[in-house]
Amino acid sequence: MGGVTVIAVVADGSGGGLLRSLDAAGAPSGPVEAVDDLAAAVADRERGSAPRWLWGSTEQIYGPLLAAGVRVRRCHDMELAETLLLGYAGRYGEPRSAAAAYARLVGAPVPADQAARPAQPPGDLQGTLFGDTPAPAAVPDGVDPLDALAAVYRDQLARIAAVEQPARMRLLVAAESASALIAAEMGHTGMPWQARAHDEILVGLLGEPSPVGGPPRRLAELSGRIAELLNAPGLHPDSPAELRKALRRAGIEVPNTRSWVLKAVDHPVIEVLLEYKELYRIWTAHGWSWREQWVRQGRFRPAYVPGGVVTGRWATRGGGALQIPKAVRGAARADPGWRLVVADAGQLEPRILAAVSGDAGLARAAAAGDLYAVLAAEAFKGDRAAAKLALLGAMYGQTGGAAAPAIAALRGSYPKAWAYVEAAARTGETGGLVRSWLGRTCPPSALESSWADEGASGRSRGRFTRNFVIQATAAEWAASLLATLRARLWDRRAELVFFQHDEVIVHCPDEEADLVVAALEAGAKATGELLFGSSPVRFPLTVAVVDSYGDAK
Repeated sequence: MGGVTVIAVVADGSGGGLLRSLDAAGAPSGPVEAVDDLAAAVADRERGSAPRWLWGSTEQIYGPLLAAGVRVRRCHDMELAETLLLGYAGRYGEPRSAAAAYARLVGAPVPADQAARPAQPPGDLQGTLFGDTPAPAAVPDGVDPLDALAAVYRDQLARIAAVEQPARMRLLVAAESASALIAAEMGHTGMPWQARAHDEILVGLLGEPSPVGGPPRRLAELSGRIAELLNAPGLHPDSPAELRKALRRAGIEVPNTRSWVLKAVDHPVIEVLLEYKELYRIWTAHGWSWREQWVRQGRFRPAYVPGGVVTGRWATRGGGALQIPKAVRGAARADPGWRLVVADAGQLEPRILAAVSGDAGLARAAAAGDLYAVLAAEAFKGDRAAAKLALLGAMYGQTGGAAAPAIAALRGSYPKAWAYVEAAARTGETGGLVRSWLGRTCPPSALESSWADEGASGRSRGRFTRNFVIQATAAEWAASLLATLRARLWDRRAELVFFQHDEVIVHCPDEEADLVVAALEAGAKATGELLFGSSPVRFPLTVAVVDSYGDAK
């Protein structure tokens, strides 16, 4: 833990709490301190040694601190660490709270985790994002909560030290804990969202909103046109059951009404249907009602969930932050005198494959700007499309059919990269544990049948684990980049306001834009070195300094 002071924290739910310093091994090194104002006590210590805060859940504790104007540099999130360690041991899904971890440690009955808080829009700047979260399960009567916290921390340190690659697991726990801080801060700060620009975009796409609350003008027109073309008066095109029935009466048989299925149908109604579906999704997911729920005082404040997907990618519990359509991104506009710095990591997953597999040829290609162009020149007779098809097929399990010749060329030219994903697939097919570069473990299937069984279930899991080792490591790279960037911008006015997968947005004053760009580029380089040492693989970022998110692409 690098000599940083560790302070265990237990909040009392009324603004106060208990604090206690621990040594590097997790043993108490100071007395218990009861404080009436936890935020003030945390702020005081942050001004001094900037400790690592040890708490059960960032989601439970950090929201009220942010509402009081207090930020912390680092923490150890016990719940997130427990999730990673349980997964590593093949026990994914067991209760992960501090109380559950303590109960397992002492052999007591293990309490179930609290149900996840349902999606709820932010009410005001004090932030209900965390303030209304149910209280965590308590430790048994007669057990000092700080003692329990310290005991679990010591146990987690021991379990981390016992894994095959402890240094990597320590980095993963640190990155996951930093992600929790960043997610809370982004939910609290919010992304600038201009209502006037949003209105202009929506009216331009959808027409004027209905005065009685129904679909806006353009959707109503398209709905009428669809009903006319299908000779189905009163049809509701947003109802899959009604739409399939109307299509069947028109002689069109489809297994479902998803856009990719409809695109294969030759009929005049299809073009109208596809436009309707796209606009309907915008209206329901990011229209006027969405703004009323999720935008407050000019900021979009979603509920981020770091590590919410099994691969380690983030999720949300409301607000649709990870699915903002390009059509409405122009409403995300910087404040006057500020800019948005939008960065994304191009070809991230193929570059990750090059780094983790140690394939010298693929690493050489990944040291260049356009990885696919280099692959095409080296092994695919200049055919960039074939090179991309082969690499994506190797990572996602699309190894047959039209992809087979390209896959054969890839296997012959980059054998170590191919062997890496093949090994992950074979291990997954037989029910083995598959891990990312830093040690996140792929959970078992929810299916009842054993993965060791021959057949579709094993093959399906093999396709998933083939990609898991790459996608989960890409999520680790992104989390590490966020943590690095946050540290580099700590004393600046710049604020992290948005993140999804391999894209990050920083909102900053005009005069800090160049500094933010430099921090991003240096952070990407440092993150690659942190995870992969002296690997020649580069992780270039495409960076744009813009007034609106919509201008970045």
